[in-house]
Amino acid sequence: MTSVPVPFDGHALSPETTAFLGQTHRLLINGEWVDGSGDMETRDPATGLALTRFHIGGVAEVDHAVKAARAAFEGPWGRMTVADRTAMLHKLARVMDANATLLTELDIIDNGMPRFIAGLTTANCVEMIDYYAGAVMRIEGTTIAPPRHIAAETEALTYTLREPVGVAAQIVPWNVPLSTAILKLAPALAAGCTVIVKPSEETPLSVLALGQMILDAGLPAGVVNIINGVGAQAGQALAEHPGVDKISFTGSTATGKRIIQAALGNLKKVSLELGGKSPVVVMPDADLSIAIPGVALATFFLQGQNCMAGTRIFAHAAIHDELMEGLAAFAGGMTLGHGLDPATVQGPMISDAHSAKVMGYIDGAKAQGLTLVAGGQKLDRPGNFIQPTIFTGCDNAMPIMREEIFGPVMAVQKIETDDLDAIAALANDTPYGLSGSVWTRDLSTAHRLVKRIRSGHVSINCHGAVGTNIPFGGYGQSGWGREFGQEGLDAYLETKAVTARL
Repeated sequence: MTSVPVPFDGHALSPETTAFLGQTHRLLINGEWVDGSGDMETRDPATGLALTRFHIGGVAEVDHAVKAARAAFEGPWGRMTVADRTAMLHKLARVMDANATLLTELDIIDNGMPRFIAGLTTANCVEMIDYYAGAVMRIEGTTIAPPRHIAAETEALTYTLREPVGVAAQIVPWNVPLSTAILKLAPALAAGCTVIVKPSEETPLSVLALGQMILDAGLPAGVVNIINGVGAQAGQALAEHPGVDKISFTGSTATGKRIIQAALGNLKKVSLELGGKSPVVVMPDADLSIAIPGVALATFFLQGQNCMAGTRIFAHAAIHDELMEGLAAFAGGMTLGHGLDPATVQGPMISDAHSAKVMGYIDGAKAQGLTLVAGGQKLDRPGNFIQPTIFTGCDNAMPIMREEIFGPVMAVQKIETDDLDAIAALANDTPYGLSGSVWTRDLSTAHRLVKRIRSGHVSINCHGAVGTNIPFGGYGQSGWGREFGQEGLDAYLETKAVTARL
């Protein structure tokens, strides 16, 4: 299973990345790289050419990994002091930092993301490991008043313990593979859980590289296991496995519903970060010098292949035409190309199939007679490059406004009203509720409107302002629970109440 030489549009890879592509890529189970039951190929979406092959696993490999994780949880990891667990996580952060070029380049060539995004996400991953390493020492219970019927008879002490959930399965999507793996892995390890990670079969490489760094950092065998594989096999097996205490999934709402059904067998805890169709409200007094690039990137960041993308724009009639002119100019000036090129702002769609899906929405909007403001074409070149596309004349009944496209497609609806309740009703007319933003100079209007929008994360005069310490998750069909921050750690902790007669 060796790599295939790949031209990267004239941009060279580092020696570390080239060497990694030439390795055999197996499954990480119980501290060892082991063979799977089959193999798959991963490709550079910017060129369509093969990168390397990797082993995949199914039910048997998942069972092996779950048993290894349970043994580690009940053994060396569970007995480790919090000081030692903290030190080990900080060491992992240093190993990752030393290998930042490798991690960044793997996400570029495996996912297609531009270098400036990949570099930022790698740095954020290191920060996240350090953040949760610091949180290990702050996992604390409380003392509370004992039960009245015992306190009436004698002195008593009641307190709570925060304990790890146990064995956690984490299913990672293809759009930000390393970052999503770390935002699940870091709090789970900080809490004292052991983990089985399943990266997407579309983008396994950066997570596999992370696996070697976990070994290099000295984490005990079985604490982190990595199972490559397809969702219908490895993912389903993890969701169904009675030895898994919690499952965390990021991906589509449809798949999230299947995860819930599969998890019913042992009523394992479930966290879901699912789809989005985030509203972006631009009021008549918005500062367009900020709003134009901000609104454009809300939709087009990461090729629109991100769950928090602001793809439903509600533009007030007073600024609609000027906003459209500015957005069209911004979109037309975006450089599409290989992520290794520092000039690239937008990379390719992840695959042929996904590109066809996105173009289906674009062609459907054209057929409906919507006004095409910018883009609307797939580039005639290798890879799956779709122009940043803007349609106006939309309304909430149209598929382009209701369904998650997961591509660089912006749908704009002109609004005539200043009534905040009416505007919020438009913004909330969706089954999703993940993110959103409001653009206005009037902070009173901004905060009143933010309060009315039913989304888990809403920004003012910016969009998608996520951070390691800021909770992130959705309302409605955008998921269950929160990641990042203290809430992300709480998702991997149980609370035990203890009362002692004294």
